[in-house]
Amino acid sequence: MSEPISPLAPTRIAELPEIAGVTRRIARAQYKQWDRCDLTYIELTEGTSVAGVLTQSKCPSTEVEWCRKALPGGKARALVVNAGNANAFTGARGMEAVQRILALTSDYLDCGEEEIFVSSTGVIGEPLPKDRAEAGLVAAFKAEACSWQQAAATIMTTDTFPKMATASAVIGGKIVHLNGIIKGSGMIAPDMATMLGYVFTDATVDAGLLQDMLSAATAKSFNCITVDSDTSTSDTVLAFATGQNDAPSLQSFDDPGADAFQAALSDLCMQLAHLVVRDGEGASKFIEIAVTGAQSDESAKRIALSVANSPLVKTAIAGEDANWGRVVMAVGKAGEPADRDKLSIGFGGVTVARDGLVVPDYDEAPVAEHLRGEEIDISVDIGIGGGKATVWTCDLTHGYISINADYRS
Repeated sequence: MSEPISPLAPTRIAELPEIAGVTRRIARAQYKQWDRCDLTYIELTEGTSVAGVLTQSKCPSTEVEWCRKALPGGKARALVVNAGNANAFTGARGMEAVQRILALTSDYLDCGEEEIFVSSTGVIGEPLPKDRAEAGLVAAFKAEACSWQQAAATIMTTDTFPKMATASAVIGGKIVHLNGIIKGSGMIAPDMATMLGYVFTDATVDAGLLQDMLSAATAKSFNCITVDSDTSTSDTVLAFATGQNDAPSLQSFDDPGADAFQAALSDLCMQLAHLVVRDGEGASKFIEIAVTGAQSDESAKRIALSVANSPLVKTAIAGEDANWGRVVMAVGKAGEPADRDKLSIGFGGVTVARDGLVVPDYDEAPVAEHLRGEEIDISVDIGIGGGKATVWTCDLTHGYISINADYRS
């Protein structure tokens, strides 16, 4: 685990219930020279349905390409996650390792390779060593079952704390549970989902419906966070429904309980997305940017991301400087419809600029006090329409430079 732990980390680690049909095991494949487990093997009961959202990067990892090929099958028996090596931009050698993992796991479970899902995260450009992958996987098959926290810690790279969350819903009078684990700290500007994230539920959900639900949840959570404006080659979110609960099955949005399950899934994804931002590399501030009054929701989101990704805005927040002019700059460069003379900006609920001008008798003291905290709110009203969006980011400190300058060592 990286040290020190992010100052934005939760003070308490979530306690996750068991999910029937999910067994977790970890092992040491030693993909890097570190003293920790770095291979996670999660076995899923037969009949588990699966859905996923994957990076839109034009240079994806071999694992992403495999998941994209396997997802239409709609069924899953296992997930294998490697940490320390992204296995991206590795050509045929990278595919050889994935093929070996698929073959070993499908033979072990006596199932088709298309029911095995694989992810890797870490350094780009170095082929995943297939001998280590094989030895680690064999060790995982024999390992004792581990906790959710151990599984969450094993998929980490530059993360400073394990990230996990839980939610529940009532379907037909029965409580179904949803658990999630995720890793992510840098290279965070998802263009589909995020880093590596995995959701597990004991509910029975048709694969097609689960896909629609996960995509909807992603749009309002993972696709609304950014740490450094960079989209990973490996971004993957997968959802698995084991069907081991007695609750009625969900086949369509019209089924009783479907709305409750969607709400729980959306809540879980939001919890996980926020945990990633709270562990942004070098972060000391958690920032929410709410844009209203834009021409459309899509326009509002692009403006919000322009503010969230601005190094000048992020460093101003790190320095606790209420430099609202940098927000004006970021709105203007977004390329979206805006009117300077209708624009309003606020920090922590205090309007600092309105109608293109600083507010008369503006008192910076309460804003300065707000910026000294760890949770920062920035509001932007474009003043031309009804579009709105909210995104989340973190500040930019020297810690980010230090982490990434030494990343491969």
